[in-house]
Amino acid sequence: MRILGIDPGLQTTGYGIIEDRNLKIVEAGVIKTAANTPIQNRLKKIFDSVSDIIEEHKPAVLVLEKIYSHYKHPTTAILMGHARAVICLACGINGVNLISYPSTKIKKAVTGNGHASKQQVQRMVQNLFKLKNLPDPVDVSDALAMTVAYCYLNKGRGIRA
Repeated sequence: MRILGIDPGLQTTGYGIIEDRNLKIVEAGVIKTAANTPIQNRLKKIFDSVSDIIEEHKPAVLVLEKIYSHYKHPTTAILMGHARAVICLACGINGVNLISYPSTKIKKAVTGNGHASKQQVQRMVQNLFKLKNLPDPVDVSDALAMTVAYCYLNKGRGIRA
């Protein structure tokens, strides 16, 4: 089964697709949009790119991080919500199951610590997938961490480094 993890962002959206049988990365990367582009064009690019990824790789499930809003930065949550919404729409249109986890649950499943830093998640993803280099940017490691969390939380699979 293929699992698609997406770390949504208006400027950079990270994604990673794995085969869950052996935690093999099929593809990973980012979808970038330019800050000076109108929001409707940026959201269309994210939607079209995610739809293309779904169509090409046919994942059984898409895993997204639940929105976390800090009272000091409500605009960040709203902008991430826009990106997240078009990703959810792509799932609905393409008939892909959608799972959402809070970031603390993802970090706990991957590192054992629900408050792990982005660098700790990055290093653990490198270990789990036996990568020569750290996944870069962190949006990619976050997306891959979501796929691992799904395997661990829903399949009862132990994470092994």
